Amino acid sequence: MTDDARHPDHAALAASFGAVAEQYDRVRPGYPEAAVEWMLPAGARRVVDLGAGTGKLTRLLAARGLQVTAVEPDAGMRAVLAAASPDVDVRAGSGEAMPLGDGEEDAVLVAQAWHWMDAGEAAREAARVLRPGGRLCLVWNAMDVREDWVRELDALLQPGRRPRGPGQEPGPFPGFGPVEHASFPHRHRTTPDDVVALAGSISRVIVMPDPERARALDDIRTLLAGHPDTAGRDQLELPWRADAYRAQLGG
Repeated sequence: MTDDARHPDHAALAASFGAVAEQYDRVRPGYPEAAVEWMLPAGARRVVDLGAGTGKLTRLLAARGLQVTAVEPDAGMRAVLAAASPDVDVRAGSGEAMPLGDGEEDAVLVAQAWHWMDAGEAAREAARVLRPGGRLCLVWNAMDVREDWVRELDALLQPGRRPRGPGQEPGPFPGFGPVEHASFPHRHRTTPDDVVALAGSISRVIVMPDPERARALDDIRTLLAGHPDTAGRDQLELPWRADAYRAQLGG
């Protein structure tokens, strides 16, 4: 499950998350430590969480003792991030215009947000703020559809689309070396109600008219109540795959 940037009203979708920022932060999965470790360059001290949202990745980076600058365009998302991480430097900005100096950062990390940015402009901005040899790192969570109930859930969330395999490779990026990819499976303990709330945090669902959104969420409740792997269960484990990418400035 990702939010589809190819929708004709891309700007409205991109701006939709602030209205559900607290819900987003509560029900979206985080990222496995192994993926964070793989993305970060050795000896990193200063990093940027670009398109930081509510800080799902920010908190993992700050917990490592890194100096994190979280850059996020949406005021609602920034407010949740700042409340949860008062010691983090949170700034308004975008992938195309980062409020940062030149050549100072060890890594720019983008979690679940690169597809909302102009890739060429964002890569050039990343190259500007990174030190020589710094890294641009991207990561997306996608539901692992090898389990039957997850495949049915994904079909409800993305009607008419084949089950998702590994995402389209991003890059190449001007000024950077080859893009490396690694995939990290992880599981998110959740509840049936939170799976419904997770669906409600997807941009395509957020912008639906109220009756259409209610029907879509009811379809998910019906699936969870009736599927043999989920029926009657108070706790669920939703399997995910974190697809991570990294490229070094100057390659």
